Amino acid sequence: MAQGHEALAGGLTRALARHLEATLGAQPEVTDLARLTAGAANETWRFDALGNGERIGCILRRSPASLSGEAAPETSEGASETNLGKAGEAAVQQAAREAGVAAAEVLFVLDAEDGLGEGYVMARLEGETIPRRILRDPEYAELRTHLAHDCGRTLAQLHSVDPDRLPALNRMGAAEQLTRYGEIYRAFGQPVPVFDLALRWLADRRRDPQRLAVVHGDFRNGNLMVGPEGIRAVLDWELAHLGDPMEDLGWLCVTSWRFGEIDHPVGGFGQREDLFAGYEAAGGGGVDPDAVRYWEVFGTLKWGIMCMIMTHSHLSGMARSVEKAAIGRRVSETELDLLNLLT
Repeated sequence: MAQGHEALAGGLTRALARHLEATLGAQPEVTDLARLTAGAANETWRFDALGNGERIGCILRRSPASLSGEAAPETSEGASETNLGKAGEAAVQQAAREAGVAAAEVLFVLDAEDGLGEGYVMARLEGETIPRRILRDPEYAELRTHLAHDCGRTLAQLHSVDPDRLPALNRMGAAEQLTRYGEIYRAFGQPVPVFDLALRWLADRRRDPQRLAVVHGDFRNGNLMVGPEGIRAVLDWELAHLGDPMEDLGWLCVTSWRFGEIDHPVGGFGQREDLFAGYEAAGGGGVDPDAVRYWEVFGTLKWGIMCMIMTHSHLSGMARSVEKAAIGRRVSETELDLLNLLT
């Protein structure tokens, strides 16, 4: 085990003894600690926690920061957008789980005494997250016939969460996001005419939502863990905010999340009609297709600007990463997608 792993394992052992003593006892053990490759902005670690004859499969989700407690560079488009923090992220995830959303149970949130930075530990779930497998493997053929409907039901459950339970959530409606992403885009000093067109199109058609809801902010193929039977967990809650519930439906339909299956606008696996039907059948209220299309356009532009953020993060040396460099090259894809949407 490398020195970094040893330090993290030691810190986790102490944190487990503090937070889960009733289950694992005062001298728990951490085994099989390994960092997962998923995620461009946060650290994700897999491990088993042992004690009192119990073995708990765990996942640590942590902001990129050193064990010394030094602040990490702000490389996450999510953290900079919502300032939710890992404690807030964990609270949203747990509230969604209690509302019926398939999500991992939060076991505890790290605090300053743990000395491990910002993060939380959740129960480990098993399933498939790789989009190309979900979209192409025979094992998931039956799943693909109802996954869009399942996504609609899941979003209706999420949007039923009482926002008063989550006072840390920022309000991020269309007006706030247009201002924010417009400023980020212009700050790069790299004009993209299609982005300018999209910003004007969105500003001209902006309207207030019918209601405000707890919005996931990144609900898409790639942030779903599935099994052949259905959704097992919704992942990556760091972009959660208070906003228009139609935003989540529109984001799921962005072309980039179809992974080549462009004739299936919902995540590459389904049709909008099935998504809307699942949402309405689960009590999400009536779907406004025009609002969903608005957010699909917005999501396409937003993803393009996020790609620019990650390009800058890599090229500036703030967070050198092959993954960020590769994602940065996808700006041109969003230009084509916007042209298709706006013409």
